[in-house]
Amino acid sequence: MSDLEQGDNGEPQAARQETRSWLERYRGLLFFLLVVAVLSSVVVLQTLSAGPRSPLLESLTPAPPPQATATPSPLRVYVSGAVQKPDVYTLLPGSIVKDAILAAGGADADADLDRINLAYPLGDGQQVYVPRQGEGSLPDRLQPAPASILQPASSRVNINAAGQAELETLPGIGPALATRILDYRQTHGSFQSIDEIVNVAGIGDALLEKIRDLITVD
Repeated sequence: MSDLEQGDNGEPQAARQETRSWLERYRGLLFFLLVVAVLSSVVVLQTLSAGPRSPLLESLTPAPPPQATATPSPLRVYVSGAVQKPDVYTLLPGSIVKDAILAAGGADADADLDRINLAYPLGDGQQVYVPRQGEGSLPDRLQPAPASILQPASSRVNINAAGQAELETLPGIGPALATRILDYRQTHGSFQSIDEIVNVAGIGDALLEKIRDLITVD
């Protein structure tokens, strides 16, 4: 009877020792798996609580308004004197005297355009007076400020004799283009006509038309 009791009692004790030995061997792995399971549960709960963003809300969110940009105001200019249709004309921002004369139907046959700076930039409320040939000096009220539209032919820039500073007074001619004009004169000699200035690199037909009435080769 004693041997049977020892045998029956020995098997559970061996099983418990084997289980304890297995737990001690894989204790680290079991702890790692437990931590992973807890972290996974936390992530799942946070995802479910946040929920997906409604596409309807996104579509209802107003877009930011576009930035407002200032629109230049049109110019109202009174054109009078030797023109076809003297009157007040509305011109685009950046217009010059030549644009105002064209708006008035162009100059009369006896207009003295050599006395006018056709490239002078206009301002709102300005008056453009086109003198006639042989007409004397104009009243002060016709002189715009700060500079005059009227420009005697003698004040034109001689592109064959002007220096760097004088060339830079022309609209659209900066230091670089003025230097190129001087270099061109030194290499090719004097300009035979105003139109030859387009042979200078950087000066095209558009710039020539802008300064045509401001330059001379005499």
